[in-house]
Formats: sequence, C-alpha cells, structure tokens
Amino acid sequence: MTDRIVEIDVTDWQAVPTRREWVDALEAGKVLYFPRLGFRLSEQEQGFLRPDIREPKTRNISLNVDGSIKGAVGDAGTQQALAAMVARFRTCADALVAGLLPSYGGALRSAPTSYRPMQVETRAQSWRADDKRLHVDAFPSRPTHGERILRVFTNVNPDGAPRVWRVGESFEAVAERFLPRAKPYSAWQAKVLNALHVTKSLRGEYDHLMLQLHDGMKADMAYQKSCDQMTMPFPPGTSWVCFSDQATHAVMSGQYMMEQTYHLKAGHEVDPASSPLQILSRMKGRPLAEPA
Repeated sequence: MTDRIVEIDVTDWQAVPTRREWVDALEAGKVLYFPRLGFRLSEQEQGFLRPDIREPKTRNISLNVDGSIKGAVGDAGTQQALAAMVARFRTCADALVAGLLPSYGGALRSAPTSYRPMQVETRAQSWRADDKRLHVDAFPSRPTHGERILRVFTNVNPDGAPRVWRVGESFEAVAERFLPRAKPYSAWQAKVLNALHVTKSLRGEYDHLMLQLHDGMKADMAYQKSCDQMTMPFPPGTSWVCFSDQATHAVMSGQYMMEQTYHLKAGHEVDPASSPLQILSRMKGRPLAEPA
C-alpha cells in the first residue's frame, strides 16, 4: 500500500519540476506528498490559527475566485488580512500546479480556496458527510459531468499535530466492488431533481454512479475496516496533492489546513483512459458522457 503515496523532495513552490512519472501517479489515483513544502505564516497570520475565526454556521473559511472572503468573523481589517493570507496560499498552489502539470494549461480552472481551522475529530456529521469514512469525492447537488477534482493541501497546525488520512485501494478496485450494487440511473428522476433545483445542473449517469460509489463506500462499515488501506500522517509544514474524485481517502484527525481546489475538463488528462469517467465507461460497456 505504500505505493499509494509518492514522495517528492521539493522545497520551493515556485520551482517544481515536471516529471511524467509524477503525472502518471497522480492520474492513477495516487497521492503526491511533499514532506518539505510548507506554507509559512507571518506573525499576524499566526493569530488566525484559532477556531473562533470561523463563523459558527459555516464549515470552512473560503476565498472566492473574485477575492471576496466568506465564513470569517472579525472587523474589516481582520477579514482583509485573512483574505490576503488565503490568497497568498492560492498563489503558492497555482505555482505548484503550473510547474507540476503544465500540460493541463487552459483546461484547468480554479475553485474557491479554503482555510479549515476546525478540528476534524470533534466535527459532528451525518454518515454521508462524514469524511472520516473512506470515499471518493462526489457531490449530490453539483454534477461534474466527468470534470476532475484536483486538490492541493497544506498542514499549517502550530502545535505539531499531523493531518491524518487513511488512503485506500485503487479506484478500479472500488468500482469493481461497488458498481454491481449501484442503483440504476433514472433520467426522469434526474430531471425532477434539476427542476426542483436540488441539483445545479442535470445529473447524468456518470455523476449518479460516482454518488453510488461514494455512498456505498461510506455505508459499508465492514469495508471501512477490512479493505486494503494505510494510515498516512501529514505533519505540519508538509503539502500533498491528489485527484480527490479518484484517490480513495478518509480524513481522521487534524486541525488548521489550507486547501486549493481546481477543476480539470474531462478528457484533458495526459492519459484520459485512467480517469474515473473512462474506467466506469469501460465497466458499463458504453460511454457515460462526452468529454467537455
């Protein structure tokens, strides 16, 4: 299982080389781990390492693409400084991805950047939302239509606490186990959900199946305990990257993390055949969606 983590010795966000074997590993659902790539905070920014900087009704603090910040408390000056910190992390993540994955180019777009000050262990959630259970990312209200979910994470915990993940088996192994259990796709149900604005766009068969895998994994407690997996602690001052719609993962503990999400257009991978869309299409024996 240790081959699910690929260690890369890089110390500068702006000087990340491109290597085909790293891209292949990422597109195979592995996690790229940078044990010496940290995000340093200024003395003022270290004052934001407290859970009450977050609005109680929000899950995380997020910086929108337009530069506006959401989910933070404090006066205008505090929010401006917090937004600047998160924006600086976005710049670092952009440089990392540009160096690591130049072939993605214009097919990659940024999503909001988040700062997560809450402790994972004490977070109360439903079983579907409980990220302490192994899963692949899939969203009930936001169909991706095969678009990939690329994430960059950095642990900024000031107390030495790691961000502890469990990393599971390959996407192919998950699909082989849970796809036969999946409920059939219903086009009319998808249209009703879209008409009622439960989903932001029409959910196709691909997104339906991804949700079935996500829910099937989380609901199966025997699988959670017995499947092939490893525990991976990410210490403070480290970063890691994965396609979270493909890398099977669970977040067991930790507090204070920065995260940047990107979306990659379907079919724009270096090896599109390795994507969840193409894997599920092969297993179903027909195309599930056309690349965007």
